[in-house]
Amino acid sequence: MIYKFCSFIIILGGKNMLNNKNYQFWFATGSQDLYGDDALKEVEKHSKIMVEQLNNSGLLPYEIIWKPTLIDSISIRKLFNQANEDENCAGVITWMHTFSPAKSWIAGLQEYRKPLLHFHTQFNRDIPYDTIDMDFMNINQSAHGDREFGHMVSRMGIDRKVISGYWENENVQSRIASWMITAIGIVESSNIRVLRIGDNMRNVAVTEGDKVEAQIKFGWEIDAYNVTDLAEYVNQVSAGDIDALVDEYYEKYEIIYEGREEKAFRKHVAVQAAIEIGFERFMLEKKYHAIVTNFDELAGLDQLPGLAIQRLMEKGYGFGAEGDWKTAAMVRLMKIMTQGKKDAKGTSFMEDYTYHMEPGKEGILQAHMLEICPTIAGSKIGIKVNPLSMGNRQDPARLVFTSKPGKAVATSLVDLGSRFRLLVNDVECLPQEEMPKLPVASAFWRPEPDLITGTEAWILAGGAHHTAFSYDLTSEQMCDWAEAMGIEAVLIDKDTKIRDLKNELRWNSVAYR
Repeated sequence: MIYKFCSFIIILGGKNMLNNKNYQFWFATGSQDLYGDDALKEVEKHSKIMVEQLNNSGLLPYEIIWKPTLIDSISIRKLFNQANEDENCAGVITWMHTFSPAKSWIAGLQEYRKPLLHFHTQFNRDIPYDTIDMDFMNINQSAHGDREFGHMVSRMGIDRKVISGYWENENVQSRIASWMITAIGIVESSNIRVLRIGDNMRNVAVTEGDKVEAQIKFGWEIDAYNVTDLAEYVNQVSAGDIDALVDEYYEKYEIIYEGREEKAFRKHVAVQAAIEIGFERFMLEKKYHAIVTNFDELAGLDQLPGLAIQRLMEKGYGFGAEGDWKTAAMVRLMKIMTQGKKDAKGTSFMEDYTYHMEPGKEGILQAHMLEICPTIAGSKIGIKVNPLSMGNRQDPARLVFTSKPGKAVATSLVDLGSRFRLLVNDVECLPQEEMPKLPVASAFWRPEPDLITGTEAWILAGGAHHTAFSYDLTSEQMCDWAEAMGIEAVLIDKDTKIRDLKNELRWNSVAYR
């Protein structure tokens, strides 16, 4: 599989549009001048070959850029500062081909601000038993050169990813590719701006959080506007623009009237078209990348945004319901991380709704009142217009479908009062039974390791009922992101045991105070 990724922006009225910001990763090889120029030439030759072949593997989502061998603190410091300043550099990969005195790396590491991968490998796969001599031993020293470097990074308390293994091994290359995606999430996190329409749903705990600390930890800007501010943009959308977008809906989706008169049905759909256009114009003008709504605060809107929000998520915007800005930002982040992935299966806002507890078929029905992203659809997508008890507005139009089967990850970022915690749960989406009377998009998944253990672990860890969900990311990537952000990550997977989890939570309460 060949993946090609890059950061993206959104344009009005269209699909995701890629910008020209082509992320790259720098490859920095450490050495020293103890063994003379010939040794350094061989180090350079080997590192160039590795970079070229890694780029040609077809497994890496981003290009690796070779950099000259680093042998002293001045060149090391210069390289790291250049990486900081280069907007296309998303991270640095370090490898100590020979012994590299680690004190030379201190100043550079102190000033470096981007993701770091310590790649522990060596150029030769095998020991050449018949010919090995001291010259070979002196040059091929990553077994202790990388330990010297690793010691210093650990002593300095710097977060990094460590990947060990032979560089030509496909599994090792795939792990590098996976880390690159996480690195993009780390770099892009500071660019996320969340638009809050109104405030959080009254008396709900999990959607609350410290927005100042979120900006300190993650770089997120979270701003509130009155719904009337956006309603003005909605009301200014021309009839021609609305009709054109409704025509697009009718061409793209199955129209499910269910006894409603066609003209009246179209009017309901047109309301959502105006909301989609108006909201997107507002977000583009103000430069927001994610949005939250609250069904209790809808002054100036004829319907609760449903189809409109689903379409915005499909374009790459993040979303959280009931004022849940944490989940909105996470959805946006995860969409950025997965943007451009070949054969992507989708990323969405999600909510736990109800259980199926039949032995052997246990699972959780996932949905929301309206706002599930159509990128996860595994069935034909239709438009329905149905009543909604919340909001006291017109019956909103929404997209309806069932999700794809397959492995996925569900995440919940929660504010524990003194710190953030990211819950990450491996899940498996299962085929769904027919639900003809349920007028919303849905997924049905079984959490790892099983429904009982998974839900007990989630509750013990304080997880919310809202999640940011993706088929295209792994629990390792999300946990790595959390660690890079300096927050606690709690993984619930096939190996989770409640007794061990309780101990982990106790230890974390001390480690992350």
